[in-house]
Amino acid sequence: MKKAIYTLTCLAITGALTACGGGNKKAAETAETPATQMLSYSKSMKAAETDSLALPVDKDGYITIFDGKTFNGWRGYGKENVPSRWTIEDGCIKFNGSGGGEAQTAEGGDLIFAHKFKNFELELEWKISKGGNSGILYLAQEVTSTDKDGNEVLEPIYISAPEYQVLDNANHPDAKLGKDNNRQSASLYDMIPAVPQNAKPFGEWNTAKIMVYKGTVVHGQNGENVLEYHLWTPQWTKMLEESKFSKEKWPLAFDLLNNCGGENHEGFIGLQDHGDDVWYRNIRVKVLD
Repeated sequence: MKKAIYTLTCLAITGALTACGGGNKKAAETAETPATQMLSYSKSMKAAETDSLALPVDKDGYITIFDGKTFNGWRGYGKENVPSRWTIEDGCIKFNGSGGGEAQTAEGGDLIFAHKFKNFELELEWKISKGGNSGILYLAQEVTSTDKDGNEVLEPIYISAPEYQVLDNANHPDAKLGKDNNRQSASLYDMIPAVPQNAKPFGEWNTAKIMVYKGTVVHGQNGENVLEYHLWTPQWTKMLEESKFSKEKWPLAFDLLNNCGGENHEGFIGLQDHGDDVWYRNIRVKVLD
């Protein structure tokens, strides 16, 4: 697996030794340079991950994949660039809403970190505008199909990727749709509700955590685990059949999600353009391979 190349923490030791007649020694001063990890990434749709970035990694193994200043390693889903509606504001990734819901404009579209992760923990913070909707996608693939005229068409990111719902529960109508609140914040969209539902109101920061490890997936919100499920099991298939992604309703989505992550069970992390203002910050990933 191409994945990550670790670099060792380097210690720069500076010291001054002074001796006078066998006398005193000055203590060495030690400075530690930050550890980094190399992550490969792809610059265009379906391209190999031939480029790489050196990213900071903390003592617990979390890699910062957004530095608060640049979109290094990020690009639009199915694109070579970052769509212009995605900007950096006060150390956050911001989507500047188009007001069109899922009808994405040419200058919009979903955003991905262009490295495929397999087993990982993702942590980040998000806040949503009043009545806003967005989502965090994981294990995503860049999927195309052919239309009736033989043209290649980019399929939406969510037909291959489970979605951690990001929502203003109090003001967006989706909060009351679905079943048993399974479209509210931190839910596995349209399949499993987040319990407890502890999202903060629009305009306030929430913490999100997603763990994927050998098929076990856990969603966390504001310090509490709110759901768990298991990919590639009969139970997973049953959930898909009872959702909007069933084989009858959406055959391509069913096939892709039923084998989520593809042959290697890995994929991109994505942030959704759902037409509303949303902010993301402090995005970090711990590789569990």
